[in-house]
Amino acid sequence: MPASDSPGQDAAARPRLKLGIGAAVTLGLIVLSAAVGWGILRGQATPMDSVALDAPATEVTGPQGAEGLYVHVLGEVAHPGLYILEPDARLVDALAAAGGTLDTADLRAVNLARALSDGEQIIVPVQGEASSPEGGGPSAVGPDGVIDLNAATQEDLETLPRIGPALAQRILEWREENGRFRSVDDLMAVPGIGEKLLAGVREKVRV
Repeated sequence: MPASDSPGQDAAARPRLKLGIGAAVTLGLIVLSAAVGWGILRGQATPMDSVALDAPATEVTGPQGAEGLYVHVLGEVAHPGLYILEPDARLVDALAAAGGTLDTADLRAVNLARALSDGEQIIVPVQGEASSPEGGGPSAVGPDGVIDLNAATQEDLETLPRIGPALAQRILEWREENGRFRSVDDLMAVPGIGEKLLAGVREKVRV
């Protein structure tokens, strides 16, 4: 009789077989546990492209380091500031990122469905106040060609005599920091604007 057919060797082989099956089952359980754990961790992770709705003012919020739209949201919103949105975002997404609008916001003056562009500024007006074109409202330039300083865009201001890009930007920054222009004479508070320049634009602007 061949040695492999002996009862003693069969008995010795069975424990080794059981040991091999047990090790395989143990290894499978370890792999399964690792896979489940990884799935849980993935489910709990916050997506990098999410937009925080409670970000404080001026905080850059959104998919940083990724391709997106930088928009500056101001006016009647809960958290004015700079936000980074998805490339196909619309104005309603920008307002949601800024925490939503206040009760005083004039939503009739903005187009919530408007597609956004990179680098734009959105100003949500208070009820009864004219909106800037960025917010989707009426133009800052009246039928007589006179420009509303409180709704003017960079491009609007650059149409004024002796107002270039740098000076137009300073006017916008002054408005952002100090609020509405109360009178045309407030332009004198903007660095770079003196009496002579003001005299040249006085009849072309209003508040």
